[in-house]
Amino acid sequence: MTTKSILSLILRLVPAIILLQTLYFKFSAAPESVFIFEQLGLEPWGRIGLGVAELIIAILIMVPKTTWLGALLGMGIMAGALFSHVTKLGVVVQNDGGTLFILALVTLIFCMALVWINRKQIPIGKLWDK
Repeated sequence: MTTKSILSLILRLVPAIILLQTLYFKFSAAPESVFIFEQLGLEPWGRIGLGVAELIIAILIMVPKTTWLGALLGMGIMAGALFSHVTKLGVVVQNDGGTLFILALVTLIFCMALVWINRKQIPIGKLWDK
């Protein structure tokens, strides 16, 4: 494997793993997850819906042809998560030491890097070719 392919794999694996590991908490209605979504007024449908969205995003990120789409969607989801932390939840949620905030920030940064690296795959020009 080349350095470029190893870097690409790491950039895809890290956000996918972060997104996938939170699914257990969302889908099992873990008390921490329920608390967060209650604070946001989105319990239970927001928790379940975002869990499904994060599962789809993780899969899209890992498939090379759709990495750009997963990363774009991941940027949106993580921007929303960070906005929720800053405006309503706080950086530290239930004494987690800011772990969820940091994971959201890392995921956002990795998704931004993936979008940049895969920017030539984004079919923006095709939108106006009609």
